[in-house]
Parts: sequence; C-alpha cells; structure tokens
Amino acid sequence: MPHFFKGGTGGITKIMLFYDTELKQLSQQLRSNMTDAEKLLWSKARRKQLKGFQFYRQRIIGNYIVDFYCPKANLIIELDGGHHYTEESIKEDSRRDDYLKEQGYRVLRFSDRELFENLKGVLERIYEIL
Repeated sequence: MPHFFKGGTGGITKIMLFYDTELKQLSQQLRSNMTDAEKLLWSKARRKQLKGFQFYRQRIIGNYIVDFYCPKANLIIELDGGHHYTEESIKEDSRRDDYLKEQGYRVLRFSDRELFENLKGVLERIYEIL
C-alpha cells in the first residue's frame, strides 16, 4: 500500500500509512505485552537514542504489525522468537518481508538469541543502516 501525504501549514508535514484498522487493538496489546527481547531493544531505541532517529514499536503497516519502525530511515526491525523457525513461519516471514520491501521499506531481522548474546553487534548493524 502506498503512503499518502497529509498537508499542514506551510506544506506537507506528515506521511500517513495505510493500514488495516482491525489490527489496532492487537498492536496495542502487543505494546503492552512486550517480549524480553523487545524490551531490551526498545530500551536502546526509544527516545531517539539511535543516531537521533525516532522508532515506534508494534506499528501497523498494511496488513502487518511490525516490531519496530523508523519512518525517517524507512527501516523495519523484526525480532524472531522460537515460533519463527517452523517451516510455515519461515514462509510467512518471507512473504511479509517481500511485501514490505516492495513498499520501499528496509527490513532487518534478528533472532532473540542473537540480540541477547550479541547486543552490541545488533546495534552496530542497525547503526550501519541508519
């Protein structure tokens, strides 16, 4: 789904994202019940700690809820727990990533284990993209 621009005084002020409104309640629940991995990454990304870039968590984009979204960098970060490694989940994640990339987003995926065992490396990879 394409973005559309919302005008304001002095010109365009925001890029609005189309999304499935039925996902709003689920995204709010996910923000309230973050995994330990999400909490750890959020503690490093919130309040513009990563090169001054604003991140949002559990953001709805199209028919998907992404773990972390940085609009300025068009970057999506996904954290994969154990349930992401079944054959069906791998296929679904691939379809999802393809859709998001077609919309112009860059997608980074990290396993929860990678985040816990190599937080510095994960943050360095994010910095490279920003």
